[in-house]
Amino acid sequence: MEEKFDHIDRALLRALQRDARLSQRDLAEKVGLSQNACWRRLKNLYESGLIEGHTVRLDPARLGLNLTVFVMIRTRHHSKDWLETFRGEVSAIPNVIDFYRIAGDYDYMLKVVAEDMNAFDRVYQRLIEKVDLDTVTSYMTMEAIADARDLPI
Repeated sequence: MEEKFDHIDRALLRALQRDARLSQRDLAEKVGLSQNACWRRLKNLYESGLIEGHTVRLDPARLGLNLTVFVMIRTRHHSKDWLETFRGEVSAIPNVIDFYRIAGDYDYMLKVVAEDMNAFDRVYQRLIEKVDLDTVTSYMTMEAIADARDLPI
């Protein structure tokens, strides 16, 4: 169900996506509100759950995480118990930064960051050691063209 919010709420959300460190005064100024009106709208956006928190984007390469891999997984298992085990095992691997159940030729897609191929292989070995999988296919990225883009609001 789509949230009910207007063009000012959208402007607030766009501004916060670009820079969540904006002071309330600067944010109010950007969207043409008084500080009190801005505070009330922000409070409502937080209370509705539309804003889930604040994060910081880090540069993976500067942290030595030079390899990004998309891992496609197909399984023969679809029981509730298997899925619970699989989700738990994958979620426990810190290098897995995104994890999706998907439709199509594969059942799951993981986004994994690692220092290098050897580090990725350790992630891969941990994954296949813990859970019975049918097919695991990995795609190594060469360049991030558009990564962590803002939502189109």
